[in-house]
Amino acid sequence: MALEIYLDLFSQPCRSVYIFAKKNNIPFEFKQVSLMEGEQYGEEFKKINMISKVPAIQDGDFCMGESVAILMYLAEKYQTADHWYPMNLQKRACVNEYLSWHHTGLRPPGSKVFWLRVMIPHIVGVEVPKDRVAWILEDLEGALTVLEEKFIKDTPFIAGEEISLADLVAIVEIMQPVAAGLDVFEGRPKLSAWRDRVKMEVGKDLFDEAHKGIFEIQEMVKKMDPSRMQKFKPKIMKMFF
Repeated sequence: MALEIYLDLFSQPCRSVYIFAKKNNIPFEFKQVSLMEGEQYGEEFKKINMISKVPAIQDGDFCMGESVAILMYLAEKYQTADHWYPMNLQKRACVNEYLSWHHTGLRPPGSKVFWLRVMIPHIVGVEVPKDRVAWILEDLEGALTVLEEKFIKDTPFIAGEEISLADLVAIVEIMQPVAAGLDVFEGRPKLSAWRDRVKMEVGKDLFDEAHKGIFEIQEMVKKMDPSRMQKFKPKIMKMFF
């Protein structure tokens, strides 16, 4: 059985897995799971990942979820170029350090800004309190500063001279608020230069292909029947109110 990867490219973690697999010519079957339609909650998908989240993979009889774990699995199984997940102990530690920080550091505010600017206006129909908005934007600014000053520092990439899994995971997260219309790179020349290097290493065509849907989502959401989006309301209320 060919490797199957279950994805929705509206999801940041899915985009990182997709880009990595395509960039490294890893053969796989793309299995679309529409988050907007709630397909992740279907009984068939739960056989692949019982926690109803994408990305997920099925490699023969082996199934797993969690994007970071999937990236590591693919890097090791397909013996991708060392720079992605270095064998050097300290370089690998730098990658692991960023990946450990990411899900509590950059990911929460990056995702919340997207929901704040794109999803809430078309689902809930109420304004998020201004102090809550200010807190989320401040949190994002703080996370971007940590990314610049702690992880990128004065090196081309997070783990040194070459791109790694850490850079890939970071850039797809940053593109989420960008797709929502927030210029996170304004006044951040170091971050902007790093973004350009990462995009060049990934390849413009692949990078744009992976992000095409997310940059079109604002128009797509406007055209959707609001009643179809009500399943997201409990999550939104929990996040913002």
